[in-house]
Amino acid sequence: MARRLRWLGMGLAWLLVLPGGEVAAQDGDLERGREVYDRWCASCHGVEGDGLGPAAGYMLPRPRDFTRGLYQIRTTAGGEIPTDDDIMRMINEGMPGTTMPGWQDQLSRRDREAVKDYIKSFYPPFETMDEPEPLDFGRAPRANEERIAEGRIFYDSIECWQCHGDAGRGYGPSAPELEDDRDYPIRAVDLTKNWKFNGGGSVEEVYRRLRTGMDGTPMPAFSDLVDAGFMTDEQLWNLAHFVRSLAPEDPPRVREVIRADKVEPGEVPRTVRDEAWDEVEKFYIPLVAQIIVLPRWFDPAIDGVWVQALHDGDEIALRLTWHDRSRSPDPAWMQWQERVIEVMEPVEGDPVEPAPRPDRFAVQFPPEIPDGMERPYFLMGSSDRPVYLWRWRSDQDGAEPARARGMHEVEALSGSIEADALWEAGRWQVVLRRSLEPAADDGRLRFETGVPIPIAFFAWDGDNAEEGTRGSVSSWFFVYLREEAPVSTYVAPLVAFVLTGGLGLVVVARAQRRERTLAEGAEDDPDPDVGPDTDPDADPDPEARPPP
Repeated sequence: MARRLRWLGMGLAWLLVLPGGEVAAQDGDLERGREVYDRWCASCHGVEGDGLGPAAGYMLPRPRDFTRGLYQIRTTAGGEIPTDDDIMRMINEGMPGTTMPGWQDQLSRRDREAVKDYIKSFYPPFETMDEPEPLDFGRAPRANEERIAEGRIFYDSIECWQCHGDAGRGYGPSAPELEDDRDYPIRAVDLTKNWKFNGGGSVEEVYRRLRTGMDGTPMPAFSDLVDAGFMTDEQLWNLAHFVRSLAPEDPPRVREVIRADKVEPGEVPRTVRDEAWDEVEKFYIPLVAQIIVLPRWFDPAIDGVWVQALHDGDEIALRLTWHDRSRSPDPAWMQWQERVIEVMEPVEGDPVEPAPRPDRFAVQFPPEIPDGMERPYFLMGSSDRPVYLWRWRSDQDGAEPARARGMHEVEALSGSIEADALWEAGRWQVVLRRSLEPAADDGRLRFETGVPIPIAFFAWDGDNAEEGTRGSVSSWFFVYLREEAPVSTYVAPLVAFVLTGGLGLVVVARAQRRERTLAEGAEDDPDPDVGPDTDPDADPDPEARPPP
């Protein structure tokens, strides 16, 4: 097959120099595009390009329906077809926040160009319509506090908060009812996570989305507001600056070890609002869909958690922060839950029925600190290697310890884990505390300082129909309880300072002694320019000689 394609490519190259060769080359590339599409794209987007491939039922948002000619990421006005460069960008870079990957490193440029042309063939108007003209977006003005403040005013006045929420985390009053152009439920974007923005998260890219809108979604174009004089183009830029300011300067960096600093005895914070947490480093842990153990769940609502940790030698505390659009169970989100259950097919196992479900979170440890890298199965252990859990839920006070031998075999242990929780503006913060020494010798971990301890995380959004095996999971990470700094930590810098200073004094003394010796020698020699190491016939001013 590879040889045939090679000969076909050579034949097409010869046709390019013949009359009609350009048309033949296009036909050949279109066939090549079909082959690439059928191999890599049809399972999601469907053989007919209608977004109904066999894998589409596992995805939300659904794959793009190319037969409609509606594209979210464009440089053209709302309602217009995209340029070829727009389509190539989506192929190359993918669509962050969705299941659409980038193909730039997987496919050759020729294959990507060919599949672009084939995708266009699903929407016949591409052949008859003139090549669209991209909009002139100009250049971004420099951000400052005044621009961002004015952007906030327009965020409120044009009611962006209706979908995205006052803090931008996608929890606005309209969020539970949002649908795309095919009546599938669609989430309002979390504006505080710009690294997941479709089309990019820079202020320039945010401004383009505001100008063009995102066809096929509830996100409108605001060019009409500029044309109508409701706001100026500069004010639209200010809105883009405000939206960009909601996210961190850089995407969070994933690190393998969560460091728990040591504080003074009794100073481990007990509440989520304790100001001590403001100075504690945050560690970002990505969460992904649990798609291994049946029944699986391909549409988790929680995609990451920030973890902070402290200990005082007697107790350890974790503050967990994750974004959640509702405090489950919330009656306003029951409609969303019903729609998600309806469209996320096929459902494996027993049918899922809409019901009030709490939000849940679990922290997983091995029952004892392992030697080396040995750890239990990361999905709550196995029959022969159980795990120790801290389990929290939004409809109960505190948290409970548990032991698991797999996701379907979890048993509660006696006692409780101290907890404090707060949901506010689309975000949960939960503090979990426990003494380093276990309350009982029944598979509960004894925390130790100075060693890496495996840790993993599970999250469930109740209003997204998540419970049991349907939720978000992480792989194993480590938490490291720092010990008190040894005396050598303070003595070593002092010793180094004394040694460095002593060596410096020796060097200075030697230099001064040498200068005195040279000065005394100059007084004894009547002609200092002529000595045992100088040539009396040499040029008296070597610097004045021309270079060789």
